[in-house]
Amino acid sequence: MSLTRFLLAWRTIPLRDREVIDALVHPSHAGPSAELAKALKAWRGSHYWSDEPDGRHLVLTHAADPRPGERWVAHVVLFAATLFTTTLGGAVFAGAVSVDTALTLSDWGHVLAHGWSHGLVFSLPLLTILMSHELGHYVTARRYLLDVSPPYFLPGPPLPIGTLGAFIRLRTILTDRRQLIDVGAAGPFAGFVIALPVLWIGLALSRPALSGAFGMEVWAGDQPLWHLGDSIITRLVRFFAMGDAPGIVMHPIAVAGWFGMFVTALNLLPIAQLDGGHILFAASPKHHQGLGRGFWIVIMLMGWFWIGWLIWGSLVLVLSRGRLGHPPVLDTYRPLPRSRRWLAWASLILFVLTFAPIPLAQFGP
Repeated sequence: MSLTRFLLAWRTIPLRDREVIDALVHPSHAGPSAELAKALKAWRGSHYWSDEPDGRHLVLTHAADPRPGERWVAHVVLFAATLFTTTLGGAVFAGAVSVDTALTLSDWGHVLAHGWSHGLVFSLPLLTILMSHELGHYVTARRYLLDVSPPYFLPGPPLPIGTLGAFIRLRTILTDRRQLIDVGAAGPFAGFVIALPVLWIGLALSRPALSGAFGMEVWAGDQPLWHLGDSIITRLVRFFAMGDAPGIVMHPIAVAGWFGMFVTALNLLPIAQLDGGHILFAASPKHHQGLGRGFWIVIMLMGWFWIGWLIWGSLVLVLSRGRLGHPPVLDTYRPLPRSRRWLAWASLILFVLTFAPIPLAQFGP
């Protein structure tokens, strides 16, 4: 069924991966009318409404056909490697593998015999959190028919956690700021929804620390390894899961949940093209550059208290090629719906809840 009889005007924007139609709907059908609603059900693609000064618009999209296939081998190999390194790290937390063995892989027999089953208790919940975060981005992008890659997982040294995170590749320009904030915010919220019960269960399985200890401790067998800093959410969950215990030795599941919260906060930093940067640009394009630079300076200054902030800030600067700006969307001037402004505020609240000023400190020798 043709949609043209419901429209006053429209423009078609052909892109490599899809075709976008910005259509001004006739006032008599802007409700929408029953006839237009029926026609939209038959539309082969995605659509959403936009209330603009000249009337109600429909943003219609249909995907290019065919799209190139994915090279799944790289995704599978990287995921398998990350599963191995995170499981090895988890085996250290469980006391099944020593730190030296994990870092040097000096005893493969011992690692495979004793480390695998113990380490999965950590690696599976951690990778579930990371996968949920990336699938939040991926599914939302696919709902808008955007050309996006499946997640790439990055293996890392077994300690601290065996991974450098995960990412997806968005291989196209976004249509407007609504799409940008939806795709940017979906990852942190999806990851948080999984990280919260993981943290709660893990803390319930943790044990009180020795007398005089304070906060959250990660042990490698019978030796303390790190002290993890609190965010608002970890402090609240600690209270409800363990009462007023001043110090705890964290179960590997709790460590996975804590790092899930930490990853959420890192991604929500309102800088460059981090998830928080996407959200900030969507909410206020003209303020993105100034606020992003200011926040980057604050993060670098916080490196005085934890060197990891210096490393993360420098990495963001390198990956953004020395620029902390944000690439444009196709239609920057399309108004952001009120519901998405609430989403921006909710993202800020989530960042405040999950941010730990001094995340990690190593115990002395």
